Amino acid sequence: MADEGAEALDTETELTGASRPEAGAEEPAEEDGEGVEVELDALGRPRVPDWVEGSEPEDMALALESVCFVLNRPVTLAELAAILGQHPSRLERATAALAEQLHGRGLMLQRHRDQVQLVTRPETAWAVQRALNPERPARLSRPALETLAIVAYRQPVTRALIEAIRGVNCEAVLESLERRGLIVEIGRAATPGQPRLFGTTLRFLQLVGLERIEELPPLPGDLGLPEEQERAWSEALGGSAGAPATEPGPG
Repeated sequence: MADEGAEALDTETELTGASRPEAGAEEPAEEDGEGVEVELDALGRPRVPDWVEGSEPEDMALALESVCFVLNRPVTLAELAAILGQHPSRLERATAALAEQLHGRGLMLQRHRDQVQLVTRPETAWAVQRALNPERPARLSRPALETLAIVAYRQPVTRALIEAIRGVNCEAVLESLERRGLIVEIGRAATPGQPRLFGTTLRFLQLVGLERIEELPPLPGDLGLPEEQERAWSEALGGSAGAPATEPGPG
């Protein structure tokens, strides 16, 4: 019986033209549901196509859009570089190209520091909400909005500077904004005690409907301190609000 089974298998192989893979051989290319061939490596992972190397940012933007769409979350340039087999600097040019290509469409690419995310445009919020019928989020209080505005326009900024501008204790408000994912610690100031430096997040951009933090409108008034106090705080933070800070520490 064993000989008959082996003979039948050999006959079937001859009829179909298939062959048994040799040990250690790479997997053949697979096809997805639309018949597009995907070449696999020895570990069964899709290979980066040869045309990707040296391709234009506009061409790389096509793959970037697909990855951001399926991940449906904030993703770092380093993660995208690993997925697409490219240097992060090339991914930066691709993100700029994709953001330009999406102008006038229902989606936009939000970019904040080293993160990007594909989201719907604010102009289409009414349609998206009618489709998803999400829960209405709790509104931010006036103190929370004021504090969030200070962080957005002055980041990186310490709690002490926020309290100097607002004139009240902001500890509870900052904790609330952190829980909501609207601000996050982005470093420590190079001053005694190394106070935390706060900055906004991609979630904040979603709240205000902007692609980048640089698109914040100019302030109609003066969100600042008297000149002498402003100079003292700038020196304490290393010369400017954007001066390098130490990496976040525990607590």
